[in-house]
Amino acid sequence: MKIITKCLLIIVLFSSIISSGQEKEKFKPVIKWNVRAQIWLRYSDLNEGSTINGEPTSSYTDVSLRRLRIPLTAQITPKLYFYSIFGGNNYNYKSSNFPFRVLDMYAEYAFSKKFEVGFGKSGWQGLNRWNVRSNKTLMGLDSPVFALNTVNKNDDIGRVLGVWFKGQVGKIDYRLSLGNPILVTSIPTGKVDFANNRPRIKTSSYVKYQFFEHESNKSAYQTGTYVQAKKVFNIGAGFQFQEKAMSDGDALLAETNLYDMKHWAVDSFLNLPLNNGGAITAYAGYYDYDFGKDYMRNVGANNPTTGGGTDYNGAGVAFPMIGTGTTFYTQFGYAFKKTKVFDYPMVIQPNIAIQSSDWDALNERMVVYDFTVNFLMNGTHGNKLSLGYQHRPIFDAATMEQKKYKGMAVLQYQISLK
Repeated sequence: MKIITKCLLIIVLFSSIISSGQEKEKFKPVIKWNVRAQIWLRYSDLNEGSTINGEPTSSYTDVSLRRLRIPLTAQITPKLYFYSIFGGNNYNYKSSNFPFRVLDMYAEYAFSKKFEVGFGKSGWQGLNRWNVRSNKTLMGLDSPVFALNTVNKNDDIGRVLGVWFKGQVGKIDYRLSLGNPILVTSIPTGKVDFANNRPRIKTSSYVKYQFFEHESNKSAYQTGTYVQAKKVFNIGAGFQFQEKAMSDGDALLAETNLYDMKHWAVDSFLNLPLNNGGAITAYAGYYDYDFGKDYMRNVGANNPTTGGGTDYNGAGVAFPMIGTGTTFYTQFGYAFKKTKVFDYPMVIQPNIAIQSSDWDALNERMVVYDFTVNFLMNGTHGNKLSLGYQHRPIFDAATMEQKKYKGMAVLQYQISLK
């Protein structure tokens, strides 16, 4: 909290200095803050061979804090904007220390609505809609983590330091980002992984065409579902490129193979309120990832185990989530008309998400299913209960083929305090 207090004082002092020279405009700086959290109660059918503190464990029930976010923003002048988020992810039984840190902190100047420039630490980057998603307005229980394709490898939960340009021209919304990836110190040993060399600039962009109502581009983080509040239909396309981002050994040795990271994607998003008081939210995207030869990464979000794992998936709830190859990802949800449940106004929104990936390193297509039912109290994301189930494939370490499925069930409560 000391960090937030100091940051708030800096904003107030900075805004008073700038606004004093703009008395003619009679502009008053606007400072906003919020606190929001996602709390998980979870049952996990763990991957074979998983251990917790060295003890073999086949299933586990735990409580964790999936996310904590404290955004603090300020419109310092009509054209100068300051944005910051403090918080962390995945506070669970494995540590007594909460991973609280600065997630975002940047300044942005708007020359006009058509052209704005920002720099600092942020999630402003390109490729696809879900690469920069709002965890507050998710339709599914959790974000499609595969879209954060470098997450916690050479970024900080999808964020990097950098410069970006963005704007809206008519129905077109665009962003172009030049990011400084975080230094990688671990050395790949035989298999392709992120290179331990001098980080090159990661260039990325995303452009979308908005057919109906326009979405705000004030924040990098795009809305997961508007429920019944907005009629939106967009199509978009983007790319990411980083030279010599990957290697199959020590990147400083001549015999090591270096690979450029090259991704592109196309997608579409629909949020359609219906005449009966309900609403449809749908998404479809095609992703082409090129990290280098047979790159593969198993990821288990908020993984409850500490080690082990005898299948290719590794320990806990991990599965082959990110790799070189192609992915089709889709979401579909239906929000029923607001009704009363136990005499409390509520919107119920069942939805499904499917990630279908053809990874070069596997001998079979990887398909994972996520089923979720949201209970939005008073129809808002600020007070939301979600029940979700993830059905993930298990791959044999020898054959690289799928042999069965396992599951994870989560009850999540999301609260937002203004």
